[in-house]
Formats: sequence, structure tokens, C-alpha cells
Amino acid sequence: MLEPWLYPVLTAVAFCTGFIDAIAGGGGLIMVPALLFAGIPPLHALGTNKAQSMCGTAVACANYARSGLFSWREHRWTVALVFVGAAAGVLVVQAIGSQSMGLVIPILLMAVALYVLLSPRMTDEDAQERIGDTAYKPLAGAIGFYDGFFGPGTGSFFTSSLVGLRGMGLTRATALTKLFNLTSNVASVIVFAIGGKILCLLSLCMALGAMAGGWAGSHSAMRFGARLIRPLLVILSLGLTARLLWGYFSG
Repeated sequence: MLEPWLYPVLTAVAFCTGFIDAIAGGGGLIMVPALLFAGIPPLHALGTNKAQSMCGTAVACANYARSGLFSWREHRWTVALVFVGAAAGVLVVQAIGSQSMGLVIPILLMAVALYVLLSPRMTDEDAQERIGDTAYKPLAGAIGFYDGFFGPGTGSFFTSSLVGLRGMGLTRATALTKLFNLTSNVASVIVFAIGGKILCLLSLCMALGAMAGGWAGSHSAMRFGARLIRPLLVILSLGLTARLLWGYFSG
């Protein structure tokens, strides 16, 4: 039974993470520790986080879609693979621990931060794609699996791969990332809900904060473009790296 004061506090945290997620991803590594600190069991914390994150991501995704930054139909098969991958990831993480990922993911996030910081491709201009849509689909499915299994940095992985491999401008890649993030969140929520791992009342309260944050974050990203997205991607990737390494070595 949660203390009543935790509901508004966690809703306020959800607003902040929704804002961050709409632009650069990584809000889960703020929200999940907050839920654990509130005394919620780990799997319930993961499920509840996914439920509130899904709502915030849905608002951000809708804003990007209304602006014409992506077409759902054009990417429907990639969406399907992300959905299947995320659902499989949740099933696996409920069966085994994710501690083994604790050192691998910070290395990948550091690589993302360096790529975003140093690459001349990280602008709002589209560039020559290095792989086609068909070749990208399995990679998107693998990132979806990672999101269901572990999660931190998923948005950064989607965005950097869409820019670096598909040649998209940073704002368009961020918009499409929200579609893929929403897909993996929906899949994860379905599996967690079937397993009874979501606190419904808390999720609803936090969803209000996440939706407001997602609205504000997506509008900020569309207004300021790469000038805002690029530094936030670097900061979030490095912050996630430090947080994960601290958690790994502190046991």
C-alpha cells in the first residue's frame, strides 16, 4: 500500500521523464529507481513504468504524426517486428535476470554519445542512407527486444541508428523513434498486464504527468530541432552510462 503523498510526487516525476523521453529517451532510468525507492517490487516497477511511459509516448507520437514527420503505414512491418521483439524481451526478463547486461549497455551508450557528439550527420538534414528499410527491420526488432528486456537508452539507439544507417535528419528520426518506442511500450504493457505486474491506480496518475510532459517535449523538439535534440542525446547517453556503471559496480 503506497503512502498517499507518493501519488502526486511520482506524477511530477512522470512529467519530467515524459518531457525527456519525447526528445531524447532515457526517462525510464529516472522513473524506475523512483518507483523502487517508493517500495514497489522490481517487476511491478518495470510494468508500471511501461504503462505510464506508453501514455506519454503516445501523446508525443501523435504530435509528431500530425506534423507529417512520419507515416505509420510506411513503417508498419518494422512496427510489427518491434512489437514482437519487445513482447519476447519482457517474457525473457521475467524468466531470467538482466544483471549480465549491466556492463555491456554502458559501453553501447558511450558509443552513442560519441557518435552524436562527433558525427556531422547529426543535423536536421537528410543524408545518404547506408542500409535500406528491409535491412533495418531486423535491427529495429532487436532494439525492441532490448527495450522489453532491459530498456535504458532505447530511444537513443533508435534515433542514432535511424540517423547513422537510414540517413534521416535528427528531428525526423526522433519522431519515428517515438512510433517505435510506443510500439515496444504497448507490447510490454500487454505482457506485464497479463502477468499482473502493473499498479493500475498509480499508472493512471503517472500517465497524466507523462502525457503532459510528452506534449511539452515533442513541441519543444519540433520547435528547436537538432539544436535541442543533439545536446540532450549526448547528456542523456552519458548520464545513463554513468548511472548504469554506478549500479553495476556498486552491486
